[in-house]
Amino acid sequence: MARGIRDKVAIIGMGCSRFGERWDCGHEDLMVEAYAEAIADAGIDKADLDAAWLGVFFDEQNTGKSALPLSMALRLPNIPVTRVENLCATGTEALRGAAYAVAAGACDIALAMGVEKLKDTGYSGLPERTKGTFEDLYLPNSTAPGAFAQLASAYANRHGVPMDDLKRAMAHISWKSHQNARTNPKAHLRNTPSIEDILNAPMVSYPLGTYDCCGVSDGAACAIVTTPEIARSLGRHDDLVTIKALQLAPSNGVEMGHDAWDGSHTITTPLAAKRAYEEAGIRDPRRDLDLIEVHDCFSVTELVIMEDLGLSPPGGAIRDVLDGVYDADGEVPCQIDGGLKCFGHPIGASGLRMVYEIYLQLLGRAGDRQLSNPKLGLTHNLGGIPIRNVAAISVIGLHGA
Repeated sequence: MARGIRDKVAIIGMGCSRFGERWDCGHEDLMVEAYAEAIADAGIDKADLDAAWLGVFFDEQNTGKSALPLSMALRLPNIPVTRVENLCATGTEALRGAAYAVAAGACDIALAMGVEKLKDTGYSGLPERTKGTFEDLYLPNSTAPGAFAQLASAYANRHGVPMDDLKRAMAHISWKSHQNARTNPKAHLRNTPSIEDILNAPMVSYPLGTYDCCGVSDGAACAIVTTPEIARSLGRHDDLVTIKALQLAPSNGVEMGHDAWDGSHTITTPLAAKRAYEEAGIRDPRRDLDLIEVHDCFSVTELVIMEDLGLSPPGGAIRDVLDGVYDADGEVPCQIDGGLKCFGHPIGASGLRMVYEIYLQLLGRAGDRQLSNPKLGLTHNLGGIPIRNVAAISVIGLHGA
């Protein structure tokens, strides 16, 4: 029987570039920026790396379909490098490859990098059928705002929620993330709109307004992983951060195959969460988790995911959101760094950027946004759109937590 990788893999170094409109940088510069922080944090030499994984979603950034851009940008010592992509879960997929290799004993020390350079391509993320210079990403006549607007409508219908109540909860979600990001120097957006600003913003796809949608940005994030034993030999003891779980659940077509699914939630997230909680030994996620980073590509996505992760009861996320359960000073702080809403979503980087925030918080390095004594955190990605997606969850904590 599979036993998982709980506490078999330690994170000894992480780095993250500044996210934003990085017109002055190529993807190589962003990777070097994240890597330089990670390798210094790990306190190792480049020659100590045994293998690396590169997560990048789009090919149209001169990265090509191979992993050579990572090997060349970092001048890695001819070690195996693998390119992976899995929609918006691409960064988490890169971490999974590196972590599994270490857990299996195939590598002593491995690197995971996620990067995306979207601004130069013309990709806007707004509801036009063509995506800048890219090929069509979504189903014909479907856009990301349109698909998640349907999620909002289906959720309101299923739970009998007035749309004005749902919009106010979504506005609180966006307001909360902007408040969290205001002092984060690596966030793309650090403005602090009011609830009324958010509610009165131009509509993108009803009921999603401008502030309900995450932006497009450039960025990279990096992790270096090894075994706890090697980490201790490098001097990591009291501050040892380990991976408790890494789980993925992709759609199998059921959502599009018949009408048993009503479109008001995601099928994959509860499945991935169940596996992750079992692997990590979590019995009550609302009690056990100290902070979370979830895939807030749209504010309604974050709201629905609170229920899909078992943090709020079905139909109860609106009340929890408005009661401040997920605020910085709430029961389960969510997007304490600003989330996708304020970092934007350079697709290959987002999953690792989320882990970076959990890592900083666990080590007490988050500066003005530091929480009080967190021990266990969770990240969640939802790659794709509600009718076809992959849910990816990582649980990260202090060793022994």
